[in-house]
Amino acid sequence: MDGSHHHWLEERGPKLVLMGYIDDATGCVYGKFYDYEGTQPAFDSLKGYVKKNGIPRSIYLDKHSTYKINKAQRYKEWPFRDEEELTQFARGCRQLGIELIYAHSPQAKGRIERLFETFQDRLVKELRLERVKTLKEANQLLRFYLPGFNKKFSVAAHQPGNLHRQVLGVDLNEILSIQREHVLRNDRTFVHEKQWYQVLDRTRAGKIMVHEYLNGRMAVKYGKNRLSYKPIEGPIKRKVVRKVKPRRSFVPPKGSYWRDGFKLAGSLKN
Repeated sequence: MDGSHHHWLEERGPKLVLMGYIDDATGCVYGKFYDYEGTQPAFDSLKGYVKKNGIPRSIYLDKHSTYKINKAQRYKEWPFRDEEELTQFARGCRQLGIELIYAHSPQAKGRIERLFETFQDRLVKELRLERVKTLKEANQLLRFYLPGFNKKFSVAAHQPGNLHRQVLGVDLNEILSIQREHVLRNDRTFVHEKQWYQVLDRTRAGKIMVHEYLNGRMAVKYGKNRLSYKPIEGPIKRKVVRKVKPRRSFVPPKGSYWRDGFKLAGSLKN
């Protein structure tokens, strides 16, 4: 699996990303165009692949920030922490039972790279002949183009069988959603993406999980239970204005040289 950033529409439209999958046993290809390479496109493309072929045993991909957290960790070996820190995509694949294998260089994933080189030649020409200008039109052409490509270039596997698992009892919409945990305050309010929300159901939950689905909807869950909610206006943060006390000029006490001495010096001058 990989994403190919390319001017697929040349000068006729925006720059797109082709999220491509190639089966290691047969060479069958699945792909879809997106505006960018990120969590939502990765989830959506994986959902389409799983619906068509089943759940793969493993996925070989690069270390893009969508698939792997690359920032420096306090401890290099994750067993010393409570749990391994995962991206949203890696968490979804773990829940589906998909092993992620990360390539250490572009040359290591040469098979998908060679596929993209072929597409950047042949597919670009097909898009040009059909005068495709938009993302929607590009995906429509791709749905007709890939079956013919697979029929011509795919091969039979060396061994019989299929390691893809069937999608039975698996809710892809729930698993392939962006999930974020939030603390639920005593007044049953929480903040998500700088927006305040009020939970309408009575609950003693200390933490809740917010699910952002691929269709743009959002759900609030405590365990398996969905909670009703509504957006509200958060508390107004009043700017604290500190009162600055006026500086009082220093007045020397009576009998002080700094008070009487200057008067005496002034009289001597006169």
